[in-house]
Amino acid sequence: MTGMNNRKGALFMAAAMAGFTINDAMTKSLTHSLGVGQIIFLRGALACLFIYLLMRAQGIRPSLKPLGNPLISVRVACEMLSSVCYLTALSLIPLANAAAILQSLPLAVTFGAALVFRDPVGWRRWLAIIAGFVGVLIIIRPGAEGFTLPALYVVMTVFLAATRDLVTTRIHADTPSIVVTLLTAMGNSVAGFGLMAYQGWQPVNLPSFALLAAAALMLMGGYQCIILSMRSGEISFIAPFRYSSMLWAIGLGFLIFHEVPDLPMLIGMMIVVASGLYMFSRERKRRTIIAATAVTEGEA
Repeated sequence: MTGMNNRKGALFMAAAMAGFTINDAMTKSLTHSLGVGQIIFLRGALACLFIYLLMRAQGIRPSLKPLGNPLISVRVACEMLSSVCYLTALSLIPLANAAAILQSLPLAVTFGAALVFRDPVGWRRWLAIIAGFVGVLIIIRPGAEGFTLPALYVVMTVFLAATRDLVTTRIHADTPSIVVTLLTAMGNSVAGFGLMAYQGWQPVNLPSFALLAAAALMLMGGYQCIILSMRSGEISFIAPFRYSSMLWAIGLGFLIFHEVPDLPMLIGMMIVVASGLYMFSRERKRRTIIAATAVTEGEA
């Protein structure tokens, strides 16, 4: 059953990364004509509508009561802040660069799990985490032209999203995933409205609205899939499938925005991905040894 759950979780993770990255490309293409707050608000509002209709079709009644759960409230707050940070960065730097920095998220999740939940992390995985963050530094290049405030926004997004994912694993399975998805989309709408009040409103033409609606569908699908993924199987098996988003980001960045990753970005990205894959390999090996030891002791 664990193997089936892991495969299901991996598929959900890959689907979530595709949805999120396509959504990123769509919203990035709108940042030249609409403010970041307006995009977040409209996209979130449309996502809320789509999710509400889906819930009605499934016979699930929308409710704000789950916000009384501190874990869900923290998750929604982290998603609100991370959306503002990431989309602000995305409007200013290439899609592939932002996505490459975001690949350090699994490392940050492991780092947070070790500090907060006291999950055991051996010295090899600590070295992998350090190497991964060195890769991030290569991507953002401190002291060089590539080191910018937007890059720091993506780094902030990483830590906010890591907190979000860690909290998600602790939310009780009795709470329907689609309810958490709706509350997350509502939180994004509120965050976007607050930012829009500061930035102002720009007219929205039909093509832009259609693109926002498509982005909202992708975002809704990504939210739902990431929650199902984190609640389906083992994080150590599922998390490496996050790296599939880099393929989408590089491809879409080239096709839509004519962005070509430079050498430091590619080197940093490879270090981050290699560190993450090694770390998860060590985690799976550790769990295998623990399982084998438990079986041996049970037979004794």
